[in-house]
Amino acid sequence: MCDEANLEKWAREGLTRRQFGLATGMAAIAAACTPKSGQADSGAQVVTSPGFPAWTEQSVAFETPDGTMDGWLVAPTSGPAPAVVIWPDIAGLRDSKKAMARRLADRGYAALVVNQYYRDTPAPIWQDFADFAGNGGWPRAREMRARLDAEAIMRDATAAVAFLDCRDEVDSKRGIGTQGYCMGGPFTMWTAAAVPARVKVAASFHGGGLVRPDYPMSPHKLFDRMEASLLIAIAQDDDAKAPGEKDVLREAASAAGRKAVIEVFAGDHGWCVPDSPAYKEPEAERAWAEMLKLYGDAL
Repeated sequence: MCDEANLEKWAREGLTRRQFGLATGMAAIAAACTPKSGQADSGAQVVTSPGFPAWTEQSVAFETPDGTMDGWLVAPTSGPAPAVVIWPDIAGLRDSKKAMARRLADRGYAALVVNQYYRDTPAPIWQDFADFAGNGGWPRAREMRARLDAEAIMRDATAAVAFLDCRDEVDSKRGIGTQGYCMGGPFTMWTAAAVPARVKVAASFHGGGLVRPDYPMSPHKLFDRMEASLLIAIAQDDDAKAPGEKDVLREAASAAGRKAVIEVFAGDHGWCVPDSPAYKEPEAERAWAEMLKLYGDAL
């Protein structure tokens, strides 16, 4: 899991952004990261790239029971599309997460990256993972994270889905997907439990805290409240620390009748995030492909 000891180690070693995986990681999403051209309605910018569909992207904000959540919405210009909610990792909404949304728009999805820390401050807080690790990110994130229990995230998820269903870019007749990284992993499960009639796929990548035996709202205890197919992509080092959790997750999914892919990938915690020091492109792409398959089947 992403913990304070690892962050202090990365900061002590003075890792640069290139060492954090941007040089190779961004190559996988370079086709989606092109200069903006033109303007769309409501302040959205139209983005085009040779050989790729056009999409719009814009900052958005919407009301939740706890305040105004900000986010980043990317959608194909081809017409209403199924929606996906992206829950960032501990470093929050930033360029690497916007790039993931662009990749989804390229595949025909309207993707909303949310700022899970909106109760404290608008995004971005950190520019990338190097900024987070080297500039005291952990204490601040830990304080903000303390407010994000299951009930808070379920309120946020309900508001996010309602916001998407009112957007012209979204086909509200089709299901919604959600994907999350690190701390965002359990958030996807709470999203699926909060709005089961709308959320049809929940994907967790190196998510922490999916199995909490003493917590009534532990994600694995809520599988029977969902209607979503599940992808739980586990980091190999997380599995080494808690090897029994994958079995608990599989048993819970089976008991709830959930279609689930629960697999340990050959990458350490953070392997799916391009600006993470643990980024491992081949395994990240394999996990991404598993997610797209579920989206294609269910949304």
